[in-house]
This record gives sequence, structure tokens and C-alpha cells, in this order.
Amino acid sequence: MGQRGGRFTRGPLISKPNMKKHSTLFISMALSVSLLLGAADPFTGKWTMNLQKSKFAPGTLPKQMMIEMETVGAGVRYHSETTNAQGRLSSSNYTADYNGPQVIVMGSSGMQAPVSLKRIDANTVEARYMKNLEVVATSRRVVSKDGRVMTVSTTSKDKAGVSVTNVGVYEKAQLAEVR
Repeated sequence: MGQRGGRFTRGPLISKPNMKKHSTLFISMALSVSLLLGAADPFTGKWTMNLQKSKFAPGTLPKQMMIEMETVGAGVRYHSETTNAQGRLSSSNYTADYNGPQVIVMGSSGMQAPVSLKRIDANTVEARYMKNLEVVATSRRVVSKDGRVMTVSTTSKDKAGVSVTNVGVYEKAQLAEVR
């Protein structure tokens, strides 16, 4: 709106020559914000299990484990690689929204238990794994305030049906280590 002779008139707020410049600025600002929001998720990155700090049921501590997560929309793309206590390699992959529906976990041995994620707060996520409409395991992932350590407490039943909680302590790889 402009004012001519004491009256308001309608007209473009941005002239046509400047429209392209403003559109480009708006798009680049929107992309910057979305990149910043993705980078703000403390779970994003590559995590390596610290075997000395982790606590597992006897005979079940993996020889090594790596988890890599990246922000995808309102959720995360998850990938893990594990060498179990017996030396067998396995991997798991899924993409899930926080507070979204169950998704299938695919692994090196095929389809695994479906998982659903629930964001508790900025640094805490709960994962629930299902089988035959029953929760068979829960994992509570907590990233430290400084973003360097992730603790994953997983509760499930062992072969005898006894509830067992394993605690994996993971350290975030620094950018130079990831490359």
C-alpha cells in the first residue's frame, strides 16, 4: 500500500525487479533453517560403543558396535553394525519418524522386529520393538548435554524369560574421524 494525495492505494509491496532477489533470499533462508534444525538433533552422527563403560548380561557384550543416525524429516535414519560376542557380524537399518507409526527394521539376516520411536525430550528417545503385537524390547537413548556421549539402556527378556537390561555407552565420532 502506498499513499497518494492523502489516500491509500494498492500496489505491490515489492517491485517486480526485486521480486526475484527476495524470492532467492527467502529460499536460501528456509534451506539454512532446515539444515540448522537437522544439525540440532543431538542423535545425528556416528557413535561407537565404549566397551569398558558398557554393561551387558554375561556373555552378551558385543566385540564392537557402531550406530549412525541422520535426520530425515521429522525423524531419523538409523544404521548399526555389530560384531557380537561370538564374532558374528550383523547390521540393522530403518527410517522412522519420532512419535510416528511402527516401521520395519531390516537387518543383515532379513526383516526384524518393527520399531516405533517416541521423543521424550530433546536429548531422550524411547524405541519400542514389537513382535506379535507385544513389546519385546525397549531402548531408552539419552544424549549427554555436551552431545558427546549417548547411553542406550535396552530391556528385553533373555532365553529363560527373565527381564535383562543392557547398557551401551557410545561416544560420538568427531568430524575429522568420520571422514
